[in-house]
Amino acid sequence: MREILIDLNALKANLKLIKQQAGVPVMAIVKADAYGHGLIPCAKAASEAGADYLGVALLEEAFLIREAGIKTPVLAWLTPPGLDYEKAVAQNIEIGVSSLATFDEVNSIPAAKIHLKVETGMGRNGFSDEWPELLNRDLSKVVGVMTHFARADEPSQLQNQMQIDNFESKITELNQKGIKPIRHIFNTAATLSNQDSKFDLVRVGLAMYGASPLDKNQDLKPIMKVRAKLVTVKKLPAGHPVGYGATAITEKETNIGIVGMGYADGIPRNAKGAGVTFNGKSAPLIGRVSMDQFAVDLGAETNAKAGDWVTVIGENFDVYDWAKACQTITYEITTRISGRITRTYLES
Repeated sequence: MREILIDLNALKANLKLIKQQAGVPVMAIVKADAYGHGLIPCAKAASEAGADYLGVALLEEAFLIREAGIKTPVLAWLTPPGLDYEKAVAQNIEIGVSSLATFDEVNSIPAAKIHLKVETGMGRNGFSDEWPELLNRDLSKVVGVMTHFARADEPSQLQNQMQIDNFESKITELNQKGIKPIRHIFNTAATLSNQDSKFDLVRVGLAMYGASPLDKNQDLKPIMKVRAKLVTVKKLPAGHPVGYGATAITEKETNIGIVGMGYADGIPRNAKGAGVTFNGKSAPLIGRVSMDQFAVDLGAETNAKAGDWVTVIGENFDVYDWAKACQTITYEITTRISGRITRTYLES
């Protein structure tokens, strides 16, 4: 009674558009179950559309890609010491490293391919205080160097240029050691907003799935539509409370529809101002979201009945609307949609 429709043709079109605009090779980011869209189907579609690399956070995600028979180069970068790096290297998985402990483990494997992640101003993951010691190691297995913008979705912020400058400084030090790595820093926001040099590779996630961390981009095609069936439709009088805590009271007699999705399925409990679409008309959410269900106001005059489909994400309420309603970002809306919901893939 709940379904996510994923348009893989739209994903391919988005990736081809990004590749054309970027002018450099593209790493398609498929971490976090492809931002909630499904790791393997999206990784296959991205590869078919010409992705030069696939990017994931976890080594387990990279293993799943290889188990699915996908041969595209893949990079995993959230890599503490002690993981099965022998297996990763045997499957031609490239490893992003951020500490000497992990570097020494991976560097001891003859066929390893290493991407150094460096700290340039975000204060998160990446080499910083260990960098001078790293430069004294054998760097012959280093094939890439990467960092991450903290404020790429704010293109005018000076911190972006500061990070590029810091990144270039680290690259120069590597070059002085005879290392000429693949250089990558640009994410979706930077790729869409910055027309300057993209270095050697851009890492694109959200835009591939049809959304933008900046303003809505009309050139990108949304690939996700979430829909669910109405479990019940009932008439309530004016002045009737709806949901936990009685946070909503009907202002007049109306019809309430119960949608069979809740915060266990990824609909944020704090959602306020979003809703669903039924027969082209908006039905706003009313009351708190429950674990498995939420209520919408279908209005006094409706022909909706139990069993009818409503669109939760898509049509009148897109991922941007839901993000605004939940005071969060579009990334969180798609990545938190749970595995309880069936995903159906559309591809001609």
